[in-house]
Amino acid sequence: MSFMMAAAGLLFLIILCFIRAILGPTTHDRLVAMDTTNNMVVAVLVVLGAAYNEIIYVDVAIVYAMLSFVSTLYISRYLEVAQ
Repeated sequence: MSFMMAAAGLLFLIILCFIRAILGPTTHDRLVAMDTTNNMVVAVLVVLGAAYNEIIYVDVAIVYAMLSFVSTLYISRYLEVAQ
């Protein structure tokens, strides 16, 4: 039960990050909001993996974390070159 409450709290925070990503005044604010959202999605996957005793959620979280890190670096590099 406590795992589900933790996942629900993280989902609420993900929604807040999406709002910041939509309303962010600058592109950099939007990038940070999306990176934070990605990190929280990884946390939700790990919590759900612990709640359901399924290791596949943790495996998916690891792959998702690597891909989100690389995509954040790529977008940051693009924004650096574009300015």
